[in-house]
Amino acid sequence: MPGIDECLLEAMRLPGARGAALVDWTSGLALGTVGEAPGGDHETNAAEAAELARLAAEHGAFAAADDSADHSAGQPGDGPDGPPGGGGRSPVEDLIVSSRDSYHLLRFVDTGFDSSVFLHLWLTRAEGNLALARIRLGEMAERLVLG
Repeated sequence: MPGIDECLLEAMRLPGARGAALVDWTSGLALGTVGEAPGGDHETNAAEAAELARLAAEHGAFAAADDSADHSAGQPGDGPDGPPGGGGRSPVEDLIVSSRDSYHLLRFVDTGFDSSVFLHLWLTRAEGNLALARIRLGEMAERLVLG
């Protein structure tokens, strides 16, 4: 089972990969980075991506249809396993942001502790394969060992 560095290096082997990071969306800190960073600064990019991840993960509008049916036991935005960042899974699997020349794929990682991390992959639009990247990032997230 790969650790952070191995996982990020594997992500960089995807067609069109420019950079990758593992980010804690609670603190906005990059736990690991490889390659280039959009804007040239991995830490700033991690903090900005974490804001987007928090926004998506903490709002019930993005929960699966069956997850949003019963919010009587928790707070708005809570998934079936509890609130985001509090031991439960995020209701969001991944986020895709596209710009004129690139894709940003944020894949939430389910962990044994607080599930507050995600993988961020930056792909060039001309060379990247978004469908393949989404599938492979999901596989990497499942195998990733944190600790």
